[in-house]
Amino acid sequence: MTSYARPIVGIDLGTTNSAVAYINNGKPEIIPSPQGQRIIPSVVMIGLDGKVHVGETARAAQIAMPDRVVAAVKRKMGSTEPVTMAGQQFLPQEISAMILRELKSYVDAKFGPGEKEAVITVPAYFTDEQRRATKQAGELAGFIVERIINEPTAAAMAFGLERLEEDKHILVYDLGGGTFDVSIVEMMSGILEVKASAGNNHLGGEDFDWRLAEWLADKIRKAHGVNPMKDLRAKSLLKEQAERIKKELSTVDKVEIHLPLVTMKDDQPVGLSTTITRREFVALIDDLLAETIDCVRQVLADAGLTPGDIHDVLLVGGSTRIPRVRELITEFFKKEPRCDIHPDEAVALGAAVQAGLKAGILADSGMVVTDVAPFSLGIAVVGNYNGEERSGVFHAIIPRNTTVPVTRTHRFYTAAPGQTEAEIEIYQGEHKLVKHNHFLGKFRLKGIPPNWEESQPIDVTYRYNLNGILEVTAKCVANSKEASLTVHDALQRDSEEAFRQSLDKLQALYDQATAAENETGADDNEDDEDFDDLVQELYDDPAEYTYDKLHHQIKRLLLRVQVFSRDCDELTKRKLKKLEEKLVQTDASGDLEAMQQVIDEVTDALIEFELREE
Repeated sequence: MTSYARPIVGIDLGTTNSAVAYINNGKPEIIPSPQGQRIIPSVVMIGLDGKVHVGETARAAQIAMPDRVVAAVKRKMGSTEPVTMAGQQFLPQEISAMILRELKSYVDAKFGPGEKEAVITVPAYFTDEQRRATKQAGELAGFIVERIINEPTAAAMAFGLERLEEDKHILVYDLGGGTFDVSIVEMMSGILEVKASAGNNHLGGEDFDWRLAEWLADKIRKAHGVNPMKDLRAKSLLKEQAERIKKELSTVDKVEIHLPLVTMKDDQPVGLSTTITRREFVALIDDLLAETIDCVRQVLADAGLTPGDIHDVLLVGGSTRIPRVRELITEFFKKEPRCDIHPDEAVALGAAVQAGLKAGILADSGMVVTDVAPFSLGIAVVGNYNGEERSGVFHAIIPRNTTVPVTRTHRFYTAAPGQTEAEIEIYQGEHKLVKHNHFLGKFRLKGIPPNWEESQPIDVTYRYNLNGILEVTAKCVANSKEASLTVHDALQRDSEEAFRQSLDKLQALYDQATAAENETGADDNEDDEDFDDLVQELYDDPAEYTYDKLHHQIKRLLLRVQVFSRDCDELTKRKLKKLEEKLVQTDASGDLEAMQQVIDEVTDALIEFELREE
């Protein structure tokens, strides 16, 4: 067995939840959080104390402090559009790095300090830019990231590790919080060969939640003439309630909905009381589920297989718990899907298998895995389109579903007499015109000998590796002049300076929070004065409060709880944590009476704690 110098783990960086795993005694195993959570919400918050919170605490604060919380950032990966959180702007990969940094803390707690390597999963249909952004997020979190693998491939690896002797075709149906993927994998006595993949990067549980949230909002619009989706807090509340309702409808046929306060109109609370059935919910999302079946048909066609050729269907991703999903799969394949591995953990466990193979820990298993390019890769040329010669025609050099790693070379020719330069434009996609495909980058080959008699040949070589990183080289055949572009370096990291700026920004954020925790004296005195003012306000004005006033008091109490937690003992910290969660949950409910009660309860508790400390 090969020894490995540093620990290597597998990570599922999900839209809704994330998890990290490793190989223990030859089997993949989840590394839980210090609180015992096997998966954590992929939600980030900058608290009132400036501290970064990741996971359940951040998720619980979405309604109370929506301007301080970011969720589902995976859908923005690969974009250069900044995300605003607590008045600060971050790139999507910087937010993702905060999630990965949290997971790394679990790894460090288990293995100790030092370098850690990670295999991180991405949707099979992630573009080149999205893969690079994911790799960079891992590096910003402090991991060494040398492998990016597709999520359905990872799930197949988790399934196949226990079935290395089997020969069959399996279809992985991966419906998560933000993305959908489907892949066909052929298992051949320990060899797992991905035959084809298809999917949609913007189809998942998030879309189902928003359809349901809009349904709830429409009820309020019709009954009260006010649009709650224009209120940031109300929008967050409806989204959270929609997720809760969706989950309940997976086990019951009807859900009663009672929301005493969603938004305000003319200084009066606007609420909602209604019911929804599973049939009504399915009607809201059936067209989206039908799209997943279209992808299933496509991937079968690409692999040259029929539904009858598939021996097993694996359901992966939390959204596959929706009963209608199982019904559609059963109807299509005429067989029940398998659920041998946990739908929320399968991808992380499979990433750990890949990590184990890379480290040599699973060398004796004999498992070999191949994957495919999810999109065609090629260049813009002058060519024939609908019977006309025109520029901007897409010529694929590596067709989609080609097994990777792969190197392909194609010979092209200069388009004009005497041409001495050629611009190589790189695209990813399936349309015959490049303007409808995904632009990856361009570079210029100079030094072509001018030839007025005939076109000069130019060889263009595409090298596509296991991480989905592309290198393109153009070479003039006449004089061997060449130029190249590694898309990984050219786009996502224009320079080491850009990466360093992101790294410095994140480090400054964490350093600032640490410094705030260590501050004493005047700041604490100021907090004490604020708390005294709040207590006095409660006694001076016992009249019934509006939501805004109670919400403001809860936010001040949250800050006070966080400040007081800095220097108290562990038992008191745990009690304060429960109070903090209660404040956030009650604020989210919008129940004015409950909010007043929890404010009184937490205020009394803080006074008692402080008297005890004195």
